[in-house]
Amino acid sequence: MSLKSLMFGTALAVISATAVTAETWSIAVTDVEGLERLQAEWGPFKTALEAATGETFDFFPVSSRTASAEALRGETIDFVITGPAEYIIINTLTKATPLIGFGRPDYRCAIIVRADANIDSMDDLKGKKVAFGDIGSTSNMLCPMQLMADYGVNPVSDIEKVHTARNIAHEALKAGDVAAIGINEGSWIGSARDKDTSVPYGFFKVLARSGDLPNDMLLAGAHVPAEVQALVRDKIVANKAEIITAITTHEENGKYVGMDLVTIEDASYDVVRSMYTTAGYPQFDKFLGE
Repeated sequence: MSLKSLMFGTALAVISATAVTAETWSIAVTDVEGLERLQAEWGPFKTALEAATGETFDFFPVSSRTASAEALRGETIDFVITGPAEYIIINTLTKATPLIGFGRPDYRCAIIVRADANIDSMDDLKGKKVAFGDIGSTSNMLCPMQLMADYGVNPVSDIEKVHTARNIAHEALKAGDVAAIGINEGSWIGSARDKDTSVPYGFFKVLARSGDLPNDMLLAGAHVPAEVQALVRDKIVANKAEIITAITTHEENGKYVGMDLVTIEDASYDVVRSMYTTAGYPQFDKFLGE
């Protein structure tokens, strides 16, 4: 081989290697709409992620959970930050892989009633109106419905269920317009119960509460090479302190204060699949409420 040919071949190899390392990966967050909000709320995370992995990431805004699944299936986005309920549908539609769990402290649901309502067991809710949060929400719908079923009450046929915003549900319970609310306990305490000075703290009681729920997560599209998935997963765990600080910088991510970042597997989310089935949606093939 001539020196000229050798130099040309070496140059091609360098160009090829540069092309591989220069790839940019796209990332979406299912409950954040618009690029401006993404940059404000998750910009520090993106910066920390790039520093930890040596990779480049671009935000990809999505208008809905369905849009995120379609973009994953079309290989338009590579990584998504999402919740447990959303993951079940995304995994069914796209075979995406869970990489890192965002371990939220006190992430559980509860059934809340008025202390003076003579409701002492789940059976006492049969035939009564119960308010839940957003349709399809892990902690504000699916988990409370599963909790009711665990105590022998069918949330599909034994109660009259309604869906409404957290603060509206709180006021409805206070007024006696609903017999109970099924809700994310920590969010209810922080955003409604602790801010309501019109009634004493003991005005409400927890009829039942769940154990800790599976984590929110960072997932990877099925098209992302396995070695890239492993790199992102391992580097996040190795640099978790810096990345956690970056995630919790913005007040909109306050639910993650006190979090941990852990590796996760699909089997950990079978409990959420059971919740879908209990709520009357065993197919896992579409996002509820869209």
